[in-house]
Amino acid sequence: MKRTIRATGALAIAATMSLGAAGAVQAQDSETPSYGEFKSQTYQDPHDGQYIVNGDIPVQGEQALRDFYTKVTADPRTSLIVNTVYGKDDVWTAEQAKDLTYCVSDDFGGDHDKIAQAMEAGAGQWEAASSGVDFSHVASEDANCTTSNDAVLFSVEPVTGAQYIARAFFPSTEDSTRNVLVNTDQIFTSGWAPDDVLAHELGHSLGFRHEHTRPEAGTCFEDDNWRPLTPYDSSSIMHYPQCNGSDDDLSMTNMDRDGIKEVYGS
Repeated sequence: MKRTIRATGALAIAATMSLGAAGAVQAQDSETPSYGEFKSQTYQDPHDGQYIVNGDIPVQGEQALRDFYTKVTADPRTSLIVNTVYGKDDVWTAEQAKDLTYCVSDDFGGDHDKIAQAMEAGAGQWEAASSGVDFSHVASEDANCTTSNDAVLFSVEPVTGAQYIARAFFPSTEDSTRNVLVNTDQIFTSGWAPDDVLAHELGHSLGFRHEHTRPEAGTCFEDDNWRPLTPYDSSSIMHYPQCNGSDDDLSMTNMDRDGIKEVYGS
């Protein structure tokens, strides 16, 4: 968490930074790496072969990675923020937001109950802020908890040896890759509470972006495919502390609560 990795340019930041796993990443200059350099620096998750960009966001396939590279290397700088796809908010319908079902894989073994409790607590932070959101753990599906299980909206599965603490998805993500992966090597030793880490990841699953991609952060820029919901919040649960965040505890703020109400209602 305290170790600093120095990288070159915005693309190196997007390629190498992960929530707590690699520590703070700062750009030393504005030189833009080639696509080949960017790809070579980007972590490819051995769990499913997806590339991990912006610390905890999976990108499926090399064409998608190249598209990401193209967007980030375009001139980027021409308040919780929501992801956008083709200019539209990337969020759930009101009906689906009230039925966000998930399973917690039995493959967590002895950690299963702790992960299930952390998921419930993390989800509860968003649910307490908006009555329009309801996550539900379908425990009967835990024995068959994969992305191919159509009985739940998404799965929560363990990984080891990954360069992230956890990773998630956006509402627009295809069903076949809609999961929350938890690195059991780090989730209990990262220095952040597991329920806050998972609340951060569930923020992505609701469509929320990293707050530090906003110009006000001054570092860790990702892209400009987002819409502001609140004024810039350096303490947001969606803001990496190591990216000029003002809090180290990765906890939810009042502006985070205001932001979810803007999208899903009070």
